[in-house]
Amino acid sequence: MAEAAGGRAGAAVPVPVPVLPGLYVGGAESCSSLEALRAAGVVAVLAVDAEEPPAVPGVRAMHVPARDEPGADLLSHLDGCAAFIGAARAGGGSVLVRWVNAGFQRQLELYEAMGCAVDSSSALYRRYRLQVLRERCPELQDLPREVFAVDPTSVCQIPDTEVLYRCRKCRRALFRSSSILSHVEGSGPTAFAHKRVTGSARLCSDGREKCTSYFTEPVQWMEPALLGVMEGQLLCPKCTSKLGSFSWRGEQCSCGRWVTPAFQIHKSRVDEARTLPVGNFQAAKT
Repeated sequence: MAEAAGGRAGAAVPVPVPVLPGLYVGGAESCSSLEALRAAGVVAVLAVDAEEPPAVPGVRAMHVPARDEPGADLLSHLDGCAAFIGAARAGGGSVLVRWVNAGFQRQLELYEAMGCAVDSSSALYRRYRLQVLRERCPELQDLPREVFAVDPTSVCQIPDTEVLYRCRKCRRALFRSSSILSHVEGSGPTAFAHKRVTGSARLCSDGREKCTSYFTEPVQWMEPALLGVMEGQLLCPKCTSKLGSFSWRGEQCSCGRWVTPAFQIHKSRVDEARTLPVGNFQAAKT
């Protein structure tokens, strides 16, 4: 009996680790002891693994087909996972979740930051997708079309709620406000201790340096510049004036925050164009 339960005489029986009331985590070995599951009140098991694990008698199961590796995509499945866990706990039982790695924990933190729902329009989500793309496509060739935001010149009408950004030199539309990926402001000049901070630095009233650039998702007109290279300049597709730069490895904003990956447009190189409805027409206010 001892060998059946623990693998060999005297071996410790693996037990699930509680993290919240009614929620446990553990590895594959946590399901090896039906007695331990019953003692913990586990009525459902959520398994993240490349292969579907054997069924546990009397226990409901959900299988997420993903390798137990930090780079595997768990985020796409989290809405369904949350519903499965919630249903089991609502019935008074406990759930065992079979995953433990740093990459999954990072995705869970992102999920929480989005309000415990996958929001594909969230700047956090879009930046995460770009980071995953960089890891999966190191050669950066044949990037998926859905990675690129629509070129505003190909859109007949811009929503009233959006701001359009144009090249300051030739007035070519470059990106919309919905393409800006905001970031938490950094610590300002203290982040540049290894560099000389010049007197021309623009500072906030509390001494921190302002963000002098917009960091956006890649836009369709950027595609020729991005393919096959890790970093380079971003030029206006009409007049070729320099707008900024990009780096899949990341760049440091003037506020001190490191942004990865970075598609950086200097604010001094673009103008805002706000669209205001006037009757059945629209007037652009710059």
